Amino acid sequence: MCAMEVSTRTGVAVGRGPCADIPAEQMVFIRQLLDRIGDKWSMLVIAVLEAGPLRYTDLQREVPGISQRMLTLTLRQLAEDGLVSRTAYAEVPPRVEYALTPLSRSVREIVTSLITWVSEHHDEIREHRARATADAAP
Repeated sequence: MCAMEVSTRTGVAVGRGPCADIPAEQMVFIRQLLDRIGDKWSMLVIAVLEAGPLRYTDLQREVPGISQRMLTLTLRQLAEDGLVSRTAYAEVPPRVEYALTPLSRSVREIVTSLITWVSEHHDEIREHRARATADAAP
């Protein structure tokens, strides 16, 4: 992430780029939030919810490979941060929908762009990994 030192005079991270002006006391929280938003399951859930609210089972079907436990944990964490809303309807049988919040809509475009970039460049990255593995072999 950010290579930096903390100035004892200002309490601000000393470095270059986006980290240069971030107060040192905010860096731990920022790293935690980047870990959460940058998590593969969180990004995929945000991207899938871009199309509109979905029920739990629909979300599980739309995010291939995610386990029930991981989907539950991811939705809970995204809701805690205000990125996903959970709406329960008083119906029989009960219906619960998950949707993006206005806050998550501002990050949705970034997430979608990153997923698209990975999709477009996965073959090239696989080749680089294969070459690195071959070069590292004795």
